[in-house]
Amino acid sequence: MIKSFVLISATLSALASAQPVVIAHRGASGYLPEHTLEAKAMAHAMGADFIEQDIVLTKDDVPVVMHDIYLDTISDVAQWFPDRHRANGRYYALDFTLAEIKQMRATERFSEKTGKQVYPKRFPKGASSFQIATLEEELQLIEGLNKSTGRTAGIYPEIKQPKWHRSEGHDISAIVLPILKKHGYATKADPCFLQCFEFEEVKRIRTDLGWQGRIVFLMGAFKKGEKVSTERPTFTEIAEVADGIGPAISADIAQVAAEAHAAGLTVHPYTLRIDDLPKWSKSTVELLHLLFDDAKVDGVFTDFPDVVVRYLRERQAR
Repeated sequence: MIKSFVLISATLSALASAQPVVIAHRGASGYLPEHTLEAKAMAHAMGADFIEQDIVLTKDDVPVVMHDIYLDTISDVAQWFPDRHRANGRYYALDFTLAEIKQMRATERFSEKTGKQVYPKRFPKGASSFQIATLEEELQLIEGLNKSTGRTAGIYPEIKQPKWHRSEGHDISAIVLPILKKHGYATKADPCFLQCFEFEEVKRIRTDLGWQGRIVFLMGAFKKGEKVSTERPTFTEIAEVADGIGPAISADIAQVAAEAHAAGLTVHPYTLRIDDLPKWSKSTVELLHLLFDDAKVDGVFTDFPDVVVRYLRERQAR
C-alpha cells in the first residue's frame, strides 16, 4: 500500500531523534479494556508514538489481538461455550474460530481464579460493549487515524508464544509477517518494531523468514546487580539479529540500559503503570526520572500514555 510521505516522515524523524518514544501498552489500557480498538484509538489521541499489538491465532489461523493465548480472563467465553475448555480448565483462542470469538464480549482483565478485576480502579469489568479485534482490523484503524489526524503512530506487534503455536500445528510468525508487509511494515525505515520473548524465534524471523524490519527481543526482569547470565544470550549476540531489547522495569534498569546501549541496542522497558508502581519506587515522577534521565532509555511501554507524553513534553521544554 502507498502511504503519504508527509504522514510517515514525522514518525521517521522521531525515530531518528534523541527524544524517547511512548509505547501504548495494549493501547491506553489504564483507561479502557486492554487491546480493544477503543483503547487503541484513545492511545492514538493521547499522542502515543507506537501502539502495541499482542498477537495470537484463532483455530482458522486468523491473527487476533490479545495479550494471552487464553480467552477466559478477558472475555465472557465461558458463558457462550461452557464446555470448550481444555483439561486444565482454560479456554484457548486457538480452539475457537474467528466467527465464534466475535460472538464474545471483551472486558477489563480479571483473575481466572477469583473472577475479580485485576486493576479495580480501572474501567468496570463487564461494562459497555467491546470486541476482540483481528490484527487486520487494528492496522486499518491505526492507518485510518493516521490519515484523519495527520499524525502517524507506529505499531509494535508481539508474536506470542510461537513455539507453543507451532507445537499445536500453527506457524504464527509465517502468518503474521505477510500481513505486516501488506500494510507497509517491512523495513527498518517503517514505523514498526516487531517483538518476541523467544530468542530462537527472533533469530528465525530474521534469518529463515527474512524479516528486514526492526526486531526487539523481550528479556523479562533482571535481578539487582545481574549481568547477562548464562541463561540469556549476551547483548552482543542479541545485536547480531535484533535492534533492541525490552527488559522489565527494575531498580537496576540504568545498568541494563548502559550495557545494551554499549552493544548498539535500543532499550524499551516495560511496563509503567501509575496504579501499580514497583515497590522500590516512591512516585510516578521518580520512576520517570530514573528511566529517562538516569537510565536514558529510548522509550517505555505504559498503560497510561498521556502521563508519559506529558512528562516528556515538559522535560523537553526545560
